[in-house]
Amino acid sequence: MKRPQFLKASTLKISDAAGCLFSVLPLTAVYFTMSLHSEAKETQNKPNIILIMADDMGYGDLGCYGSNYIKTPVLDKMAADGIKFIDYHSNGAVCTPTRAALLTGNYQQRAGLEGVINAQIDKRIYGIADSEETLAEIFQKSGYQTGIFGKWHLGYQPEYNPTHHGFNEFYGYVSGNVDYISHRDGIGIYDWWHNTDTCYDEGYVTDLITNQALKFIESNKNNPFLLYLPHEAPHFPYQGRNDRADRLPGLNFEMLGSRSDKKQAYKEMVEIMDESIGRVLQKLKDLNLDKNTLVFFCSDNGATSMGSNGELNGFKGSLWEGGQRVPAIAYYPGKIKTNKICDSPIVSMDVLPTLISVAGISNNAKFDGEDFSQLLFSDKKMKKRPLFWRFKNQWVVRMGNWKYLKIEESEYLFDLSKDPGETTNLKDEYPAKMEEYRTLLKEWEKEMANYSQKTN
Repeated sequence: MKRPQFLKASTLKISDAAGCLFSVLPLTAVYFTMSLHSEAKETQNKPNIILIMADDMGYGDLGCYGSNYIKTPVLDKMAADGIKFIDYHSNGAVCTPTRAALLTGNYQQRAGLEGVINAQIDKRIYGIADSEETLAEIFQKSGYQTGIFGKWHLGYQPEYNPTHHGFNEFYGYVSGNVDYISHRDGIGIYDWWHNTDTCYDEGYVTDLITNQALKFIESNKNNPFLLYLPHEAPHFPYQGRNDRADRLPGLNFEMLGSRSDKKQAYKEMVEIMDESIGRVLQKLKDLNLDKNTLVFFCSDNGATSMGSNGELNGFKGSLWEGGQRVPAIAYYPGKIKTNKICDSPIVSMDVLPTLISVAGISNNAKFDGEDFSQLLFSDKKMKKRPLFWRFKNQWVVRMGNWKYLKIEESEYLFDLSKDPGETTNLKDEYPAKMEEYRTLLKEWEKEMANYSQKTN
């Protein structure tokens, strides 16, 4: 797929796969056996990858990002022992588009998934196409065991099931959110799956998907694996471990949950997720896998008013910084220096080319996202590049520290290095920049017009 010059695509070279010829000669058989041992050793030395995503968690919701209200000792320790990204952004301001960009390495517009796939019956026809090669498919083809435990949100129909898009195992739900206790979606339909079959496990969503993730790690301790753990927390309904189910057959329910102290519930949900991530890290240590496993954590978009986006302006659903600048942490003991801070602009679609680079996987595809592995293992910086967002009546062009924001007909220009809260509009002071960014956006829009949108 051809990319315009302003989208600096990452290109990875293809290398030949190791192969052997069968022969009736005994000596050749010996060589073949030695080759198999060599390949097995090479496979065992491949790094494991764990990709963890929170749902609707804001920039200011972790202790290491300034929260004094929510206690997140595990993620704080990961940041202290790894690298914290302070300019990481979700590709979307809502759930589906970010997940599409994360798993394809491209702008979500190319997959036609710019908006949310809703739970309503007439909206369930949309999903990720077979033509899209996912992160899981790339790893699976390279000999990795692949598992997803948690939220999918890239299609309801059977053909969109994660097991048809590169995952060896799926356990969780396909919709945007479920009751944490009854596992029913936004219109009350039961939504809990193991691979392509409905299953009826009792328990709290965060605990269930973590339990299954631990089993996956245990069963693949001798194989390289890609574990994708997209948590529901802290997305509504706002429910803690000891709360009752709200979504039950034949009952009307409040979408956000019945608790009156929803902010307290939100706090509990983040802290339970943090505890669960701690269980995953402990499992890696118990199996002596921690030093051969990269763990990457992020959120899919900014917080709602139940959470905190820190000093940033706006919430989920907006292209102000609070809607799409989110926390992100990379942890790889012995490989990433401790207490590193990354201030380069990074986005969700950059994760795929980065993870395949870390895993040493050769791929000849061109991505909109760029490999930022050099930031993990050295002090190099990312080259300045234009980044684009579009959601409903909002557009953004990001270039270095500068952000052009358009909301309907209103235009803004911010220097985020001095004004992350987007309080001072500089559009009148920099007319040349305004014109440059309008032109970049126009060219990007022209290219994205070639892709039909399936969602709103």
